[in-house]
Amino acid sequence: MNRPGEALVGPTDLRSRLAAGLSALYGSEVPAYRTLVEVSQQVNAEVLEDRTDAQRLGSIDRVTAERHGAIRLGTPDELGQVACIFAACGMKPVGFYDLRDATPAIPVVSTAFRPTGREELAANPFRVFTSLLVVDDRRFFDERLEADLRSFLEARTLFPDELLVLADRAERGGGLPSTDADRFIELATAAFALSPEPVDRAWYTRLEAVSGVAADIGGVASTHINHLTPRVLDIDLLYERMADHGIEMIDRIQGPPRTDGPDVLLRQTSFRALAERRTFREADGSLTSGDLRVRFGEVEARGVALTPKGRELYDAEGIGAFPRTESELDAADLAYYRRDDVGALSPVVYEDFLPRSAAGIFASNLTGDGTVDRTRAGTTRDVTWLRSVIGRTLHDPYALYEAERG
Repeated sequence: MNRPGEALVGPTDLRSRLAAGLSALYGSEVPAYRTLVEVSQQVNAEVLEDRTDAQRLGSIDRVTAERHGAIRLGTPDELGQVACIFAACGMKPVGFYDLRDATPAIPVVSTAFRPTGREELAANPFRVFTSLLVVDDRRFFDERLEADLRSFLEARTLFPDELLVLADRAERGGGLPSTDADRFIELATAAFALSPEPVDRAWYTRLEAVSGVAADIGGVASTHINHLTPRVLDIDLLYERMADHGIEMIDRIQGPPRTDGPDVLLRQTSFRALAERRTFREADGSLTSGDLRVRFGEVEARGVALTPKGRELYDAEGIGAFPRTESELDAADLAYYRRDDVGALSPVVYEDFLPRSAAGIFASNLTGDGTVDRTRAGTTRDVTWLRSVIGRTLHDPYALYEAERG
């Protein structure tokens, strides 16, 4: 309960503290992530010194603090619970992504939890790309595996009741008293830590034969941060620099290739998933040690958001079809810009994700392609279904960008 006159820690501060807490946690679990952050900051400092327009797509304070995370869940109930936790931090579900038609196919649908207003984005744009396993999609899971998977998932608890109570209180009351806020951040951060609990090797292997992502979601009794992503102002330079630190990157940068025109949408890459020691439970009940490669360190560079017309052109013809100046992009209604009182253009930052890029990075960090039966019909999953599962407004990214344009 609040004491009379006691100030609340509001959603903006809770979001900033959660992002910082998860970054510290992930850095302790994956030391190469700390290197990625350090190199990103070095590159950003150089770009800031060399380019007068370096802060055109966001202040250096925002870019330095900026992170996006990724988590994977198994059931609609888990998704509803995490929506409550993120809502306490002012993060709302935006967009619908279906990665089941990617190459290789990944049996998940996803949304992104993030702030939606300009001021909140400027304060801290922490985003979490959240994927949900589609356990009844027959292209991936037969009836027996679905039943076993449902049984396993329904028996686990990802988020303690105390955390969910605090999250609900924060959302309803617009924040938490200091002591409760501390506890909320402690519990929320711990919920995404890598668990030391032994992994059933036979069960994990059975799921991994279908999809490495399915095994990472349904083969363990907890969830965890799959990757955490700083933002860099020159991703090509960072890609080169990481090799100097002895860190192997995936084979390319995902998203639009670099041109001499304005940066658009999102470019991202990662270092390869690292072998992490885990404890396995064997069929005879004995415990052994082994490695899993499921977590990696991603980095991103963001550009201007494209309008539906611009996105259609990008998807059909590629970045080479775009004009080379911001004024031409704006005049052709290909990208979102705001105009100030004297008519100067200010780009609206692309705050969301690219499913092909996400799938490409997932695929680059998987140990195999898994299996998919393309002769079977897929289970219907769409915006309407996801909205009903979350029980909240599922925001349309284009509507948010249009409101930003004003």
